[in-house]
Amino acid sequence: MVLCYPSNPTADVCDLDFYKDAVALAKKHDLYILSDLAYNEIYFDEPTPSILQVDGAKDIAVETTTMSKTYSMAGWRIGFAAGNERLIGALARVKSYLDYGAFTPIQVAACAALDGPQDCVDEFRATYKSRRDVLIESFGRAGWDVPTPSASMFAWAEIPPQCGDMRSLEFALKLMNEAEVAVAPGAGFGEHGDRHVRIALVENEQRIRQAARNIKRFLAKLEQDGQSASLQRTGS
Repeated sequence: MVLCYPSNPTADVCDLDFYKDAVALAKKHDLYILSDLAYNEIYFDEPTPSILQVDGAKDIAVETTTMSKTYSMAGWRIGFAAGNERLIGALARVKSYLDYGAFTPIQVAACAALDGPQDCVDEFRATYKSRRDVLIESFGRAGWDVPTPSASMFAWAEIPPQCGDMRSLEFALKLMNEAEVAVAPGAGFGEHGDRHVRIALVENEQRIRQAARNIKRFLAKLEQDGQSASLQRTGS
């Protein structure tokens, strides 16, 4: 069973009771759990828990994380796994057939990040929170109500009602071509995401506000075109 909280793409979070239930379920059905904790340091309200905080979790669970998100080491492909000894041993054997360790300076830099001052993590978290707040406020004024994420560097938003029955790929292409704003189609994350898109908090606040202005014009045009089409049908 694979778990990912804070979640990509939805930015959902879970509490420790959820992990307790997951561990109990896994033990009942003889399952292993792989917990992906990549975004756990990018939270905006309460710190997010680890499944390894649950008593007995190490009997059936392994948790992985990455330096990419917490320390902005995207592309370095460095992280670590912790948890059940047998599963970690199996991972080590598989890894030994694939590679012989990451480039040494990258490993040294990762150790320095983990062992050094964590002020940078607080700064990253504050930056993402500020961008999140600007996005929610400016997109809302533009006519697109986006739910406020509690964690991660993403917002998961339903396609605006002005777009009618438009699906995520069509909407994302129109938004890119007509408003110069890029989002990830929800269909790329599974069939149940096809009425949503993922918005990444990777641009600065000025660019987010510019995106909101472009989206406001885009949605106004869609609404105007819809009204014109309705009038034409009425007239005919």
